[in-house]
Amino acid sequence: MTLVLVAALVLVGLLCSLDLLLTVGVIKRLREHTELLSRKGEATPSLATGEEVGAFSATSVDGEAVTDTMIDTETVVAFFSTTCGPCKEKLPKFVEYARSVPGGRGRVLATVIGEPGETAPMVEALRPVARVTTEDASGAMGEAFKVMAYPVVLKVNRTTDGRLLVMADRVDVDRPAVAPV
Repeated sequence: MTLVLVAALVLVGLLCSLDLLLTVGVIKRLREHTELLSRKGEATPSLATGEEVGAFSATSVDGEAVTDTMIDTETVVAFFSTTCGPCKEKLPKFVEYARSVPGGRGRVLATVIGEPGETAPMVEALRPVARVTTEDASGAMGEAFKVMAYPVVLKVNRTTDGRLLVMADRVDVDRPAVAPV
């Protein structure tokens, strides 16, 4: 009887070890797939780093002209949509990030995509920290930056030869633009 009990206990131990080994393998594989899927979901929502920004001309909600030619130093450019859940979640973090951008409001450009009556809450949140434009999904700003998904936060700058390029296509808005002194 004792011998049967010991054999059964060893068998159960081996089965549990095998199960644990398989579970660890499945968890590792799930992590790899999650990483692949997250990269695929973020694939080119707009121009990538190093790509040239197209020409654009718009008017801010405050009546200021906003054109590609006026950008002469590093500028943060963001696109938010009124129908985008992640945009609504990211907006407060972006506003906090924009407050820390050197040069202030003049170095931050935000575009809100949506129907005129629906853009007001986002515009009001962005207005103190950015020059804000509004447009529909086929507007000049979106076309110039080839925006296909929202939210998008980029850094752009003019090169020595005068071209306006995307310097960073994935800006981490969870950290300040500059480290506090």
